[in-house]
Amino acid sequence: MLLQRINNPGIRLGTLFDRAAARHPASPVILDHDLDIAPDRGRRLTLTELADLVDDVASRLWSLRVRPGDHVVVHKSDGFDISLLACAVARVGAIPVMLSPKLDGATVAELLRRVDRPFLLTDQAKLEGALPEEVLELSERVLLASGEHPGATALASLAGCRRVRPVTMPPQHPTMVTHTSGTTGVPKLAVHTGHTFQARYRPQASVVAAAVGRSEPVAVHVSFVHSRMYTAMPISVLQGHPLIVLRDDDPASVAEVFTRVRPGFIEAHPNTFLRWEELADAPGAPLANVKYFSSTFDAIHPRTVQRMLSASRRSLPLFAQAYGQSEVGPIAARTYSRRSGADFDGRCVGRPFPGMTGVRVVSRDGRPVTRENPGFIEVTSDGRIVTYLGEHHRWEKQARGGWWRMGDLGYRTAWGCLHLLDREVDEIPGIASTLELEDRLFTRLPDLVEVVIVPSPDGTPVPVVATRGARPLDEGAWRRAVADLPPLGTPVHRRLDELPQTATTKIKRIELAGSLAAEGAVPAERAR
Repeated sequence: MLLQRINNPGIRLGTLFDRAAARHPASPVILDHDLDIAPDRGRRLTLTELADLVDDVASRLWSLRVRPGDHVVVHKSDGFDISLLACAVARVGAIPVMLSPKLDGATVAELLRRVDRPFLLTDQAKLEGALPEEVLELSERVLLASGEHPGATALASLAGCRRVRPVTMPPQHPTMVTHTSGTTGVPKLAVHTGHTFQARYRPQASVVAAAVGRSEPVAVHVSFVHSRMYTAMPISVLQGHPLIVLRDDDPASVAEVFTRVRPGFIEAHPNTFLRWEELADAPGAPLANVKYFSSTFDAIHPRTVQRMLSASRRSLPLFAQAYGQSEVGPIAARTYSRRSGADFDGRCVGRPFPGMTGVRVVSRDGRPVTRENPGFIEVTSDGRIVTYLGEHHRWEKQARGGWWRMGDLGYRTAWGCLHLLDREVDEIPGIASTLELEDRLFTRLPDLVEVVIVPSPDGTPVPVVATRGARPLDEGAWRRAVADLPPLGTPVHRRLDELPQTATTKIKRIELAGSLAAEGAVPAERAR
């Protein structure tokens, strides 16, 4: 798209903190945890200090013969240093391959095979825990961000090595590999270039620059391996916002941070905001200063949006929702205000960014696309990945010339607003939209912290619910809530931590349905 292409030099992650420090040298980054690669640096660092740390780590990688074009898999215990390590890898011209700390060892081993003998940057805890011994053989060399392990080289042992100049790769060159959510099996490895990252950075950066004052602290709770982190982070540091980086989404921990440094802008996963609903009434009003809430990963429920907005004491707070995907970045967006109420249409995900992204909905059966007959959502953006590493044939299945099939079903209104009804793989016959039903249940049952509707082996739509504090489900309230809804199976109650989740806290619906069927937890009969 034209506005994404003009003067696009690429994202240049390797020099990100150098450029940010040159503009705003004393601007702070506040953490809720210590960095494994630099535990002595504390939890408040300036951009200048972070630029030096990235330079230092990059020099250590270079001394270990990591060179331009090499793949370096980053899979370590959770923390912001994952993102700093990615920048350090990019600084020597190598390609960071970001694997979530939540992935199981077998999946990590399979992805190492797909990358074909990369460097592995991990830590002692991972090697002594989930990772199988074969990862040592599948890697060109194993490097440790912390700790020690036989057959691996600790970065700490290279302190004081000679600093090297950054390597700048062409913007069309791969700059990072991230993985898809893996909700339908082993994750795919999405290849981003400097050009594609910069293209998806632009629409978000332009909105933030126009709406958020530089003095407003920005808080981010995003998976450190997700592509979104590498557009959210540059927006904050290059524009000079004090940046709050959260690893922990526990409400008590978050409340302590937010009452100490009050954010004016928060970016987080939808399920994180859901968990933070209790902060709306928390002592100290930790959300009082928030002017903008933002979520770009998955469907956001109306109840959650309204709870966040009601917690702010700013005059006109807004909640921004962007529709997109790891493969293409943000495509469409909309905002909500307090006046939207708690019963707005959560299926409306907004409109494309003018001059930057496009949307079309393609009929599945030759009939016009409507709410009753949703079609395939396809999008266009210069932020689209260039391939799936080792699986280009899968990339080709979703590419339609310049268009990209999202795997979602929906329609557009006469006003051009895009409505998302379901993922293709999650569609249940007889249910117009499982996401819409879930929205209604959330709005009607305040005690729910999760509800996911999955099919039983005979096709019955079964609600899987988790309640606040794992309290028993109020059966009377449930019956009233579903009285006017399509017939649903008997709800299955689970603790939130029992539900399989992706790196961005999405529920793995197919895996959940399979596990419930295997254990006989899903009933065959329909019930109210």
